[in-house]
Amino acid sequence: MEYPADDLSPAERARLAPHVTHLDGPVFGLVNLPETVKGALFARYSRYPGTLRRLFLDEFADSLPEVSRYDDAEGARAAQLYERIFVGYGDDSVAQLGGAHVACEWTSNVLTKLLQRPRLGAYLEQSTRYIAYDAPMPGGGYRYHRDPALGPEYERAMDGLFDAYAQALPIVRRWAEGAFPRATGESDAARARAINAKAFDLLRGLLPAASLSHMGIYATGQAYEQLILHLLGHPLPEARAYGSMILDAVKAMMPSFVARVERPERGGEWIGYLERRREAGARWAVRLGLDHDPVAQARPSVELLHVDGDEDGLLAALLFEAAAVGEEATLEAVRGLDADTRARMLADLVGARANRRHRPGRGFEALRYRFEVVSDYGAFRDLQRHRMLTVQWQGLTPALGAAVPDEVVEAGAGDLFARALEASRAEYGRLVDLGHPEAAPYALCLGYRIRYVLDLNAREAMHLIELRSGREGHPGYRAVAHAMHALIAERHPAVAAAMTHVDAETEPRLERILSEIRTESRLASRG
Repeated sequence: MEYPADDLSPAERARLAPHVTHLDGPVFGLVNLPETVKGALFARYSRYPGTLRRLFLDEFADSLPEVSRYDDAEGARAAQLYERIFVGYGDDSVAQLGGAHVACEWTSNVLTKLLQRPRLGAYLEQSTRYIAYDAPMPGGGYRYHRDPALGPEYERAMDGLFDAYAQALPIVRRWAEGAFPRATGESDAARARAINAKAFDLLRGLLPAASLSHMGIYATGQAYEQLILHLLGHPLPEARAYGSMILDAVKAMMPSFVARVERPERGGEWIGYLERRREAGARWAVRLGLDHDPVAQARPSVELLHVDGDEDGLLAALLFEAAAVGEEATLEAVRGLDADTRARMLADLVGARANRRHRPGRGFEALRYRFEVVSDYGAFRDLQRHRMLTVQWQGLTPALGAAVPDEVVEAGAGDLFARALEASRAEYGRLVDLGHPEAAPYALCLGYRIRYVLDLNAREAMHLIELRSGREGHPGYRAVAHAMHALIAERHPAVAAAMTHVDAETEPRLERILSEIRTESRLASRG
Protein backbone atom coordinates (compact mmCIF):
# COMPACT_ATOMS: atom_id res chain seq x y z
CA MET A 1 0.00 0.00 0.00
CA GLU A 2 1.14 3.57 -0.73
CA TYR A 3 0.74 5.30 2.62
CA PRO A 4 -0.50 8.93 2.76
CA ALA A 5 2.21 11.52 3.42
CA ASP A 6 2.07 14.34 5.94
CA ASP A 7 3.39 16.84 3.34
CA LEU A 8 5.62 18.52 5.88
CA SER A 9 7.27 21.82 5.06
CA PRO A 10 11.05 22.19 5.63
CA ALA A 11 10.34 24.18 8.81
CA GLU A 12 7.92 21.52 10.09
CA ARG A 13 10.42 18.74 9.38
CA ALA A 14 13.06 20.66 11.32
CA ARG A 15 10.67 21.13 14.28
CA LEU A 16 9.70 17.45 14.29
CA ALA A 17 13.13 15.93 13.72
CA PRO A 18 14.26 15.97 17.39
CA HIS A 19 11.09 14.14 18.50
CA VAL A 20 10.45 11.30 16.04
CA THR A 21 12.66 8.48 14.83
CA HIS A 22 11.33 8.74 11.26
CA LEU A 23 9.98 11.82 9.50
CA ASP A 24 8.36 9.75 6.74
CA GLY A 25 6.41 6.50 6.70
CA PRO A 26 3.52 5.27 8.86
CA VAL A 27 5.57 3.90 11.80
CA PHE A 28 7.85 5.94 14.06
CA GLY A 29 8.93 6.27 17.67
CA LEU A 30 8.56 9.26 19.99
CA VAL A 31 11.81 10.58 21.52
CA ASN A 32 13.17 13.60 23.38
CA LEU A 33 9.81 14.31 25.02
CA PRO A 34 8.66 14.17 28.67
CA GLU A 35 6.68 11.02 29.46
CA THR A 36 3.62 13.11 30.32
CA VAL A 37 3.72 14.75 26.88
CA LYS A 38 3.98 11.38 25.14
CA GLY A 39 0.99 10.16 27.14
CA ALA A 40 -1.00 13.31 26.37
CA LEU A 41 -0.19 13.00 22.66
CA PHE A 42 -1.47 9.42 22.57
CA ALA A 43 -4.56 10.30 24.62
CA ARG A 44 -5.51 13.11 22.22
CA TYR A 45 -4.68 10.81 19.27
CA SER A 46 -7.83 8.69 19.71
CA ARG A 47 -10.15 11.61 18.83
CA TYR A 48 -7.92 13.51 16.42
CA PRO A 49 -8.68 12.96 12.71
CA GLY A 50 -5.11 13.50 11.51
CA THR A 51 -1.70 11.92 12.08
CA LEU A 52 0.43 12.10 15.21
CA ARG A 53 3.10 14.23 13.54
CA ARG A 54 0.44 16.74 12.49
CA LEU A 55 -1.12 16.62 15.97
CA PHE A 56 2.24 17.45 17.55
CA LEU A 57 2.70 20.43 15.24
CA ASP A 58 -0.87 21.69 15.62
CA GLU A 59 -1.37 21.36 19.36
CA PHE A 60 1.90 20.63 21.20
CA ALA A 61 4.93 22.15 19.46
CA ASP A 62 4.32 25.75 20.48
CA SER A 63 4.28 24.87 24.19
CA LEU A 64 7.51 22.82 24.15
CA PRO A 65 11.09 24.11 24.01
CA GLU A 66 13.18 23.28 20.97
CA VAL A 67 15.88 20.67 21.58
CA SER A 68 18.77 19.28 19.61
CA ARG A 69 18.28 16.49 17.09
CA TYR A 70 17.81 13.02 18.55
CA ASP A 71 20.99 10.92 18.67
CA ASP A 72 20.00 7.33 17.98
CA ALA A 73 23.44 5.81 18.64
CA GLU A 74 23.63 3.75 21.82
CA GLY A 75 26.68 4.34 23.95
CA ALA A 76 29.43 1.74 23.75
CA ARG A 77 29.21 1.03 27.47
CA ALA A 78 25.47 0.33 27.30
CA ALA A 79 25.91 -1.96 24.32
CA GLN A 80 28.68 -3.90 26.08
CA LEU A 81 26.53 -4.23 29.17
CA TYR A 82 23.71 -5.62 27.05
CA GLU A 83 26.00 -8.17 25.43
CA ARG A 84 27.31 -9.30 28.78
CA ILE A 85 24.01 -9.55 30.68
CA PHE A 86 21.26 -10.05 28.10
CA VAL A 87 23.10 -12.26 25.63
CA GLY A 88 25.79 -13.78 27.83
CA TYR A 89 23.45 -14.72 30.68
CA GLY A 90 20.15 -14.92 28.81
CA ASP A 91 18.47 -12.59 31.31
CA ASP A 92 15.30 -11.60 29.44
CA SER A 93 14.15 -9.52 32.40
CA VAL A 94 16.59 -6.80 31.27
CA ALA A 95 14.34 -6.17 28.24
CA GLN A 96 11.34 -5.74 30.55
CA LEU A 97 12.84 -2.61 32.08
CA GLY A 98 13.09 -0.38 29.03
CA GLY A 99 10.04 0.92 27.16
CA ALA A 100 9.20 3.05 24.13
CA HIS A 101 6.28 4.85 22.49
CA VAL A 102 5.63 3.88 18.85
CA ALA A 103 2.96 5.26 16.51
CA CYS A 104 1.50 2.90 13.88
CA GLU A 105 -0.58 4.84 11.37
CA TRP A 106 -2.84 3.87 8.46
CA THR A 107 -3.37 0.36 9.84
CA SER A 108 -6.39 -1.72 8.88
CA ASN A 109 -8.86 -2.89 11.51
CA VAL A 110 -7.59 -6.41 10.82
CA LEU A 111 -4.05 -5.40 11.72
CA THR A 112 -4.99 -3.42 14.85
CA LYS A 113 -6.10 -6.67 16.52
CA LEU A 114 -2.70 -8.23 15.80
CA LEU A 115 -0.88 -5.17 17.11
CA GLN A 116 -2.90 -5.26 20.35
CA ARG A 117 -2.40 -8.96 21.04
CA PRO A 118 0.64 -8.78 23.39
CA ARG A 119 -0.37 -8.50 27.04
CA LEU A 120 2.57 -6.41 28.26
CA GLY A 121 1.68 -3.21 26.47
CA ALA A 122 -0.60 -0.18 26.48
CA TYR A 123 -2.58 0.68 23.36
CA LEU A 124 -4.49 3.75 22.19
CA GLU A 125 -6.55 3.38 19.02
CA GLN A 126 -8.31 6.02 16.94
CA SER A 127 -12.00 5.61 17.69
CA THR A 128 -14.81 5.12 15.15
CA ARG A 129 -17.00 6.87 17.74
CA TYR A 130 -15.27 10.23 17.30
CA ILE A 131 -13.94 10.17 13.73
CA ALA A 132 -16.14 10.50 10.64
CA TYR A 133 -15.09 8.15 7.83
CA ASP A 134 -16.77 10.03 4.99
CA ALA A 135 -13.84 12.43 4.49
CA PRO A 136 -11.00 11.56 2.07
CA MET A 137 -7.48 10.71 3.13
CA PRO A 138 -4.61 13.09 2.40
CA GLY A 139 -4.02 12.59 -1.30
CA GLY A 140 -7.62 11.52 -1.93
CA GLY A 141 -9.73 8.40 -1.60
CA TYR A 142 -11.57 6.83 1.29
CA ARG A 143 -9.70 5.51 4.34
CA TYR A 144 -9.20 1.81 3.62
CA HIS A 145 -6.29 -0.55 3.07
CA ARG A 146 -5.33 -0.99 -0.57
CA ASP A 147 -3.39 -3.77 -2.28
CA PRO A 148 -3.11 -4.05 -6.08
CA ALA A 149 -3.05 -7.84 -5.75
CA LEU A 150 -6.71 -7.76 -4.67
CA GLY A 151 -7.81 -6.31 -8.00
CA PRO A 152 -9.85 -3.27 -9.07
CA GLU A 153 -13.05 -5.04 -8.03
CA TYR A 154 -11.91 -4.81 -4.42
CA GLU A 155 -11.48 -1.04 -4.57
CA ARG A 156 -14.87 -0.61 -6.26
CA ALA A 157 -16.50 -2.69 -3.52
CA MET A 158 -14.78 -0.74 -0.73
CA ASP A 159 -15.69 2.59 -2.33
CA GLY A 160 -19.29 1.38 -2.43
CA LEU A 161 -19.29 0.63 1.31
CA PHE A 162 -17.87 4.05 2.14
CA ASP A 163 -20.35 5.69 -0.23
CA ALA A 164 -23.14 3.98 1.74
CA TYR A 165 -21.64 5.24 5.01
CA ALA A 166 -21.38 8.79 3.67
CA GLN A 167 -24.95 8.66 2.36
CA ALA A 168 -26.38 7.25 5.61
CA LEU A 169 -24.53 9.61 7.96
CA PRO A 170 -26.68 12.76 7.44
CA ILE A 171 -29.85 10.63 7.47
CA VAL A 172 -29.00 9.13 10.87
CA ARG A 173 -27.82 12.48 12.24
CA ARG A 174 -31.18 14.09 11.36
CA TRP A 175 -33.04 11.18 12.96
CA ALA A 176 -31.00 11.43 16.17
CA GLU A 177 -31.69 15.17 16.38
CA GLY A 178 -35.42 14.49 16.35
CA ALA A 179 -35.44 11.29 18.37
CA PHE A 180 -33.52 12.73 21.35
CA PRO A 181 -34.94 16.13 22.38
CA ARG A 182 -32.57 18.55 24.04
CA ALA A 183 -32.50 18.20 27.84
CA THR A 184 -31.57 20.67 30.55
CA GLY A 185 -27.85 21.38 30.74
CA GLU A 186 -26.98 20.38 27.17
CA SER A 187 -24.86 22.99 25.42
CA ASP A 188 -24.83 23.24 21.64
CA ALA A 189 -21.26 21.90 21.47
CA ALA A 190 -21.88 18.96 23.82
CA ARG A 191 -25.06 18.03 21.98
CA ALA A 192 -23.37 18.20 18.58
CA ARG A 193 -20.60 15.87 19.77
CA ALA A 194 -23.11 13.46 21.28
CA ILE A 195 -25.24 13.46 18.09
CA ASN A 196 -22.13 12.66 16.07
CA ALA A 197 -21.13 9.87 18.44
CA LYS A 198 -24.62 8.35 18.19
CA ALA A 199 -24.54 8.42 14.39
CA PHE A 200 -20.99 7.07 14.22
CA ASP A 201 -21.88 4.26 16.66
CA LEU A 202 -24.95 3.21 14.66
CA LEU A 203 -23.09 3.22 11.36
CA ARG A 204 -19.73 1.73 12.33
CA GLY A 205 -21.08 -1.67 11.27
CA LEU A 206 -21.03 -0.37 7.68
CA LEU A 207 -17.28 0.24 7.75
CA PRO A 208 -15.19 -2.64 6.38
CA ALA A 209 -12.41 -4.25 8.39
CA ALA A 210 -10.10 -2.65 5.80
CA SER A 211 -10.90 0.76 7.35
CA LEU A 212 -7.73 2.53 8.39
CA SER A 213 -6.93 3.60 11.92
CA HIS A 214 -4.03 5.15 13.83
CA MET A 215 -2.65 3.47 16.93
CA GLY A 216 -0.20 4.36 19.65
CA ILE A 217 1.72 1.66 21.52
CA TYR A 218 3.75 1.85 24.71
CA ALA A 219 5.54 -1.41 25.50
CA THR A 220 8.74 -2.89 26.87
CA GLY A 221 11.60 -4.10 24.71
CA GLN A 222 10.62 -7.70 25.40
CA ALA A 223 7.00 -7.06 24.34
CA TYR A 224 8.16 -5.40 21.12
CA GLU A 225 10.43 -8.34 20.33
CA GLN A 226 7.52 -10.77 20.68
CA LEU A 227 5.16 -8.53 18.69
CA ILE A 228 7.64 -8.10 15.85
CA LEU A 229 8.29 -11.84 15.62
CA HIS A 230 4.57 -12.65 15.47
CA LEU A 231 4.03 -10.01 12.77
CA LEU A 232 6.98 -11.18 10.66
CA GLY A 233 5.69 -14.75 10.83
CA HIS A 234 2.09 -13.85 9.92
CA PRO A 235 0.58 -14.78 6.53
CA LEU A 236 -0.97 -11.31 6.05
CA PRO A 237 1.38 -9.10 3.97
CA GLU A 238 0.28 -5.98 5.86
CA ALA A 239 1.31 -7.61 9.15
CA ARG A 240 4.77 -8.49 7.84
CA ALA A 241 5.25 -4.96 6.48
CA TYR A 242 4.42 -3.39 9.84
CA GLY A 243 6.62 -5.91 11.64
CA SER A 244 9.59 -4.62 9.64
CA MET A 245 8.67 -0.97 10.19
CA ILE A 246 8.17 -1.40 13.96
CA LEU A 247 11.53 -3.16 14.11
CA ASP A 248 13.17 -0.16 12.42
CA ALA A 249 11.49 2.27 14.84
CA VAL A 250 12.48 0.30 17.94
CA LYS A 251 16.05 -0.16 16.65
CA ALA A 252 16.32 3.62 16.45
CA MET A 253 15.48 3.92 20.18
CA MET A 254 16.67 0.75 21.94
CA PRO A 255 18.37 -1.52 19.38
CA SER A 256 19.84 -3.92 21.90
CA PHE A 257 16.43 -5.14 23.03
CA VAL A 258 15.44 -6.32 19.53
CA ALA A 259 18.88 -7.42 18.33
CA ARG A 260 17.86 -11.10 18.36
CA VAL A 261 15.04 -10.60 15.84
CA GLU A 262 17.37 -10.41 12.83
CA ARG A 263 19.65 -13.27 13.89
CA PRO A 264 18.82 -16.37 11.82
CA GLU A 265 19.51 -18.75 14.71
CA ARG A 266 17.21 -16.77 17.05
CA GLY A 267 14.59 -14.63 15.34
CA GLY A 268 14.67 -16.67 12.14
CA GLU A 269 14.10 -19.93 14.03
CA TRP A 270 11.40 -18.30 16.13
CA ILE A 271 9.49 -17.06 13.08
CA GLY A 272 9.78 -20.49 11.48
CA TYR A 273 8.37 -22.10 14.63
CA LEU A 274 5.39 -19.72 14.64
CA GLU A 275 4.68 -20.45 10.96
CA ARG A 276 4.87 -24.23 11.51
CA ARG A 277 2.58 -23.98 14.54
CA ARG A 278 -0.03 -22.06 12.54
CA GLU A 279 0.17 -24.55 9.67
CA ALA A 280 -0.27 -27.47 12.07
CA GLY A 281 -3.41 -25.93 13.55
CA ALA A 282 -4.92 -25.42 10.10
CA ARG A 283 -3.95 -28.94 9.02
CA TRP A 284 -5.57 -30.61 12.02
CA ALA A 285 -8.70 -28.47 11.75
CA VAL A 286 -9.17 -29.73 8.18
CA ARG A 287 -8.38 -33.34 9.15
CA LEU A 288 -11.01 -33.31 11.91
CA GLY A 289 -13.59 -31.48 9.81
CA LEU A 290 -13.44 -28.40 12.04
CA ASP A 291 -12.57 -25.88 9.32
CA HIS A 292 -16.24 -25.05 8.70
CA ASP A 293 -19.44 -25.04 10.76
CA PRO A 294 -22.39 -26.60 8.93
CA VAL A 295 -24.81 -25.64 11.73
CA ALA A 296 -23.58 -22.10 12.44
CA GLN A 297 -26.39 -19.92 13.74
CA ALA A 298 -26.46 -16.35 12.50
CA ARG A 299 -27.14 -14.70 15.85
CA PRO A 300 -25.18 -13.16 18.73
CA SER A 301 -24.63 -15.29 21.83
CA VAL A 302 -22.73 -15.52 25.11
CA GLU A 303 -22.15 -18.95 26.67
CA LEU A 304 -20.37 -19.84 29.91
CA LEU A 305 -18.28 -22.86 28.89
CA HIS A 306 -16.39 -23.63 32.08
CA VAL A 307 -15.88 -22.50 35.66
CA ASP A 308 -12.71 -23.25 37.59
CA GLY A 309 -13.15 -22.92 41.36
CA ASP A 310 -16.03 -22.22 43.73
CA GLU A 311 -17.10 -19.62 46.29
CA ASP A 312 -15.51 -21.54 49.17
CA GLY A 313 -12.14 -21.44 47.42
CA LEU A 314 -12.68 -17.76 46.71
CA LEU A 315 -13.36 -17.01 50.39
CA ALA A 316 -10.29 -18.96 51.46
CA ALA A 317 -8.13 -17.07 48.97
CA LEU A 318 -9.49 -13.72 50.18
CA LEU A 319 -8.64 -14.71 53.77
CA PHE A 320 -5.22 -16.18 53.00
CA GLU A 321 -3.13 -13.05 53.55
CA ALA A 322 -4.86 -12.24 56.84
CA ALA A 323 -4.70 -15.80 58.21
CA ALA A 324 -1.84 -17.54 60.00
CA VAL A 325 -2.76 -21.06 58.87
CA GLY A 326 -2.54 -22.93 55.58
CA GLU A 327 -5.19 -22.68 52.88
CA GLU A 328 -6.58 -26.14 53.58
CA ALA A 329 -7.32 -25.18 57.19
CA THR A 330 -8.96 -21.97 55.97
CA LEU A 331 -11.07 -23.93 53.51
CA GLU A 332 -12.19 -26.29 56.26
CA ALA A 333 -13.32 -23.37 58.39
CA VAL A 334 -15.20 -21.75 55.50
CA ARG A 335 -17.01 -24.97 54.59
CA GLY A 336 -18.48 -25.12 58.08
CA LEU A 337 -20.40 -21.86 57.54
CA ASP A 338 -24.00 -21.72 56.38
CA ALA A 339 -24.87 -20.06 53.06
CA ASP A 340 -26.08 -16.78 54.58
CA THR A 341 -22.92 -16.40 56.66
CA ARG A 342 -20.71 -17.08 53.64
CA ALA A 343 -22.60 -14.45 51.64
CA ARG A 344 -22.21 -11.87 54.44
CA MET A 345 -18.55 -12.79 54.79
CA LEU A 346 -17.89 -12.30 51.07
CA ALA A 347 -19.65 -8.93 51.09
CA ASP A 348 -17.59 -7.87 54.11
CA LEU A 349 -14.27 -8.98 52.53
CA VAL A 350 -15.09 -7.15 49.31
CA GLY A 351 -16.08 -4.04 51.26
CA ALA A 352 -18.14 -1.01 50.35
CA ARG A 353 -17.01 -0.01 46.85
CA ALA A 354 -17.57 3.71 46.30
CA ASN A 355 -16.83 3.36 42.59
CA ARG A 356 -15.90 0.66 40.08
CA ARG A 357 -12.16 1.33 40.50
CA HIS A 358 -12.38 -0.03 44.07
CA ARG A 359 -11.82 -3.72 43.44
CA PRO A 360 -11.25 -6.62 45.84
CA GLY A 361 -7.85 -8.20 46.42
CA ARG A 362 -6.09 -10.91 44.47
CA GLY A 363 -8.09 -13.57 46.23
CA PHE A 364 -10.74 -12.93 43.58
CA GLU A 365 -8.32 -14.43 41.07
CA ALA A 366 -8.92 -17.89 42.57
CA LEU A 367 -12.10 -18.18 40.52
CA ARG A 368 -12.07 -18.36 36.69
CA TYR A 369 -14.73 -18.21 33.98
CA ARG A 370 -14.44 -19.19 30.31
CA PHE A 371 -16.97 -17.55 28.00
CA GLU A 372 -17.60 -18.19 24.31
CA VAL A 373 -18.99 -15.09 22.64
CA VAL A 374 -20.46 -14.40 19.23
CA SER A 375 -20.80 -10.67 18.62
CA ASP A 376 -20.31 -8.21 15.80
CA TYR A 377 -16.68 -7.44 14.98
CA GLY A 378 -17.08 -3.89 16.26
CA ALA A 379 -17.90 -5.07 19.79
CA PHE A 380 -15.12 -7.67 19.61
CA ARG A 381 -12.62 -4.87 18.84
CA ASP A 382 -13.47 -3.17 22.14
CA LEU A 383 -13.49 -6.31 24.29
CA GLN A 384 -10.28 -7.71 22.78
CA ARG A 385 -8.31 -4.74 24.10
CA HIS A 386 -8.59 -5.92 27.72
CA ARG A 387 -5.16 -7.11 28.77
CA MET A 388 -5.55 -9.25 31.89
CA LEU A 389 -7.39 -12.15 30.32
CA THR A 390 -6.96 -14.82 27.68
CA VAL A 391 -8.69 -13.89 24.44
CA GLN A 392 -8.68 -16.20 21.41
CA TRP A 393 -10.58 -15.50 18.24
CA GLN A 394 -11.44 -17.29 15.04
CA GLY A 395 -11.26 -15.81 11.56
CA LEU A 396 -13.71 -13.14 10.50
CA THR A 397 -16.10 -14.65 7.93
CA PRO A 398 -19.72 -13.99 6.91
CA ALA A 399 -20.81 -17.40 8.30
CA LEU A 400 -22.23 -15.98 11.54
CA GLY A 401 -24.19 -13.27 9.78
CA ALA A 402 -24.80 -9.60 10.51
CA ALA A 403 -27.79 -7.45 11.43
CA VAL A 404 -29.01 -3.96 10.67
CA PRO A 405 -29.43 -1.96 13.93
CA ASP A 406 -33.07 -1.25 14.73
CA GLU A 407 -32.39 2.46 15.12
CA VAL A 408 -30.85 2.61 11.64
CA VAL A 409 -34.06 1.08 10.28
CA GLU A 410 -36.08 3.62 12.26
CA ALA A 411 -33.94 6.41 10.82
CA GLY A 412 -34.76 5.30 7.29
CA ALA A 413 -31.34 3.96 6.29
CA GLY A 414 -32.03 0.25 6.87
CA ASP A 415 -32.18 -0.77 3.19
CA LEU A 416 -28.97 1.12 2.46
CA PHE A 417 -27.24 -0.68 5.34
CA ALA A 418 -28.56 -4.11 4.27
CA ARG A 419 -27.38 -3.67 0.67
CA ALA A 420 -23.92 -2.73 1.89
CA LEU A 421 -23.73 -5.86 4.04
CA GLU A 422 -24.60 -8.02 1.05
CA ALA A 423 -22.04 -6.29 -1.17
CA SER A 424 -19.46 -6.85 1.56
CA ARG A 425 -20.26 -10.56 1.73
CA ALA A 426 -20.00 -10.89 -2.06
CA GLU A 427 -16.57 -9.26 -2.17
CA TYR A 428 -15.35 -11.51 0.66
CA GLY A 429 -16.37 -14.54 -1.41
CA ARG A 430 -14.63 -13.18 -4.51
CA LEU A 431 -11.36 -12.68 -2.62
CA VAL A 432 -11.50 -16.23 -1.20
CA ASP A 433 -12.13 -17.65 -4.68
CA LEU A 434 -9.26 -15.55 -6.00
CA GLY A 435 -6.87 -17.24 -3.57
CA HIS A 436 -6.61 -14.51 -0.92
CA PRO A 437 -8.23 -16.05 2.18
CA GLU A 438 -5.89 -14.14 4.51
CA ALA A 439 -6.97 -10.79 2.98
CA ALA A 440 -10.67 -11.60 2.46
CA PRO A 441 -11.70 -10.27 5.94
CA TYR A 442 -10.71 -6.77 4.76
CA ALA A 443 -13.92 -6.74 2.71
CA LEU A 444 -16.30 -7.59 5.55
CA CYS A 445 -18.23 -4.86 7.33
CA LEU A 446 -17.63 -4.50 11.07
CA GLY A 447 -21.27 -5.50 11.55
CA TYR A 448 -20.44 -9.13 10.69
CA ARG A 449 -20.06 -11.43 13.67
CA ILE A 450 -17.02 -13.29 14.95
CA ARG A 451 -16.63 -16.08 17.52
CA TYR A 452 -14.12 -15.65 20.33
CA VAL A 453 -13.30 -16.86 23.84
CA LEU A 454 -12.80 -14.67 26.92
CA ASP A 455 -11.12 -16.62 29.73
CA LEU A 456 -10.72 -14.50 32.87
CA ASN A 457 -10.66 -14.59 36.64
CA ALA A 458 -13.39 -13.07 38.80
CA ARG A 459 -11.38 -9.93 39.51
CA GLU A 460 -10.91 -9.14 35.84
CA ALA A 461 -14.53 -10.13 35.16
CA MET A 462 -15.60 -7.47 37.66
CA HIS A 463 -13.45 -4.88 35.89
CA LEU A 464 -14.59 -5.77 32.35
CA ILE A 465 -18.30 -6.17 33.14
CA GLU A 466 -18.60 -2.99 35.20
CA LEU A 467 -16.66 -0.93 32.66
CA ARG A 468 -18.34 -2.29 29.53
CA SER A 469 -21.88 -2.26 30.95
CA GLY A 470 -21.87 1.53 31.33
CA ARG A 471 -24.82 3.26 29.69
CA GLU A 472 -22.46 5.56 27.78
CA GLY A 473 -20.90 2.56 26.05
CA HIS A 474 -21.75 1.01 22.71
CA PRO A 475 -24.85 -1.26 22.82
CA GLY A 476 -22.88 -4.06 21.15
CA TYR A 477 -20.44 -4.66 23.99
CA ARG A 478 -22.95 -3.61 26.67
CA ALA A 479 -25.08 -6.61 25.69
CA VAL A 480 -22.09 -8.96 26.08
CA ALA A 481 -21.22 -7.53 29.52
CA HIS A 482 -24.82 -7.89 30.76
CA ALA A 483 -25.00 -11.49 29.53
CA MET A 484 -21.70 -12.37 31.24
CA HIS A 485 -22.95 -10.90 34.51
CA ALA A 486 -26.22 -12.84 34.31
CA LEU A 487 -24.38 -16.14 33.69
CA ILE A 488 -22.05 -15.54 36.65
CA ALA A 489 -25.10 -14.75 38.83
CA GLU A 490 -26.65 -18.12 37.94
CA ARG A 491 -23.50 -19.96 39.06
CA HIS A 492 -22.17 -17.73 41.86
CA PRO A 493 -24.82 -15.23 43.07
CA ALA A 494 -22.58 -13.73 45.76
CA VAL A 495 -19.80 -13.02 43.27
CA ALA A 496 -22.23 -11.32 40.89
CA ALA A 497 -23.66 -9.34 43.80
CA ALA A 498 -20.17 -8.01 44.58
CA MET A 499 -20.18 -6.35 41.14
CA THR A 500 -22.14 -3.43 42.49
CA HIS A 501 -21.32 -1.03 39.65
CA VAL A 502 -22.84 -3.04 36.81
CA ASP A 503 -25.02 -0.56 34.93
CA ALA A 504 -28.27 -2.19 33.81
CA GLU A 505 -30.09 1.08 33.12
CA THR A 506 -30.95 2.39 29.67
CA GLU A 507 -29.90 5.98 29.12
CA PRO A 508 -32.97 7.80 27.71
CA ARG A 509 -30.78 10.51 26.26
CA LEU A 510 -27.87 10.29 23.84
CA GLU A 511 -25.33 7.78 25.20
CA ARG A 512 -22.41 10.22 25.17
CA ILE A 513 -24.24 13.33 26.37
CA LEU A 514 -23.50 12.77 30.08
CA SER A 515 -19.79 12.37 29.36
CA GLU A 516 -19.73 15.46 27.14
CA ILE A 517 -21.48 17.57 29.82
CA ARG A 518 -19.03 16.37 32.48
CA THR A 519 -16.07 17.15 30.22
CA GLU A 520 -17.33 20.67 29.60
CA SER A 521 -17.79 21.21 33.34
CA ARG A 522 -14.23 20.07 34.09
CA LEU A 523 -12.78 22.29 31.38
CA ALA A 524 -14.81 25.25 32.61
CA SER A 525 -13.63 24.79 36.19
CA ARG A 526 -10.00 24.66 35.06
CA GLY A 527 -10.45 27.61 32.74
